[in-house]
Amino acid sequence: MAWLQLQLQLQRIINKIPPLPHSTPPSRFFSKSSPYVVKVGIPEFLNGIGNGVESHVAKLESEIGDFHKLLVTRTLKLKKLGIPCKHRKLILTYTHKYRLGLWRPRVESIKA
Repeated sequence: MAWLQLQLQLQRIINKIPPLPHSTPPSRFFSKSSPYVVKVGIPEFLNGIGNGVESHVAKLESEIGDFHKLLVTRTLKLKKLGIPCKHRKLILTYTHKYRLGLWRPRVESIKA
């Protein structure tokens, strides 16, 4: 009973709050180009992870070959290739995030 009264009070308070005005057009937020790599391969992916994982680019390209095969590679395969545990964990974590669409490798900024 008390829970229902609390919900009704909260609903009345929420209804009294005026909506925010939409003075800025939403296109303003999307005017900049994307800072992410458009075509992702094994070298771009491992360079995006960093932390020393990029040292395994040649090994993974020769053994696995395709980026999409890397996305479904399991830990035992990486272990057989001689990749250390810390790097395996990073690769598997970021491949999972990439598959879910939560992470993409960023473009390296050009330093003058």
